[in-house]
Amino acid sequence: MSTVIQLDDARPVLDLKGIRKSFNQGKSNESEVLHGIDFNLSRGEFCAIVGPSGSGKSTLLNIVGLLDRPSSGRLSILGRETTELGDDALTQLRGYTIGFVFQYHYLLSAFTALENVMMPMTAAKGYSSESIRLRALELLDSVGLKPWADAQASLLSGGQQQRVAIARALAMKPALLLADEPTGNLDTQSAQTVFELLRSISAEQGTSVLFVTHNPELASRCDKTIQVVDGMIR
Repeated sequence: MSTVIQLDDARPVLDLKGIRKSFNQGKSNESEVLHGIDFNLSRGEFCAIVGPSGSGKSTLLNIVGLLDRPSSGRLSILGRETTELGDDALTQLRGYTIGFVFQYHYLLSAFTALENVMMPMTAAKGYSSESIRLRALELLDSVGLKPWADAQASLLSGGQQQRVAIARALAMKPALLLADEPTGNLDTQSAQTVFELLRSISAEQGTSVLFVTHNPELASRCDKTIQVVDGMIR
């Protein structure tokens, strides 16, 4: 599962310089929503992104996740500058270096927990194999769900479904995990479990995590906090 894109593990996992994003560029209703964002993320760093609704957090996360392009500025992942890459190269880089966990788990409800975790690896290799199944079982074990490997996703609790989503996000051994309000739909106990799981993954596997949250208590337990207000870091 190796990528042909040259990456440098000695460089910051994520490095943003002067990132700006405008919508409706060149039109009378052009609007700039990000105004020169600068920050970087080291290997294994756990960083909270906080800010009010409409502050630009989601736009920033879409750019970091290579789902959208900045209007200007430079974004590098493991030393690879991304803003000049074509769509195919961005898709490849995203698939091998970034994992996503969202507020809603987005599991395929008719499939088992194991099948959901296997899916990214199966898609990357183009076929299923015993090694992929074993890797998926290891990931489910790491999030405490190996006994539920064959359970249909729709029959799992909300907290369990989110843990399956975390296991799936780690399938390709990403250097960067983007977690967008992953505890927002969970009860307090499940939210604490998911947060502690992400913290342990970051510490034990050296995975860098960007954790978007409105929960100040969880944000205070991260390595650092980036506050986004009106499209700027404060």
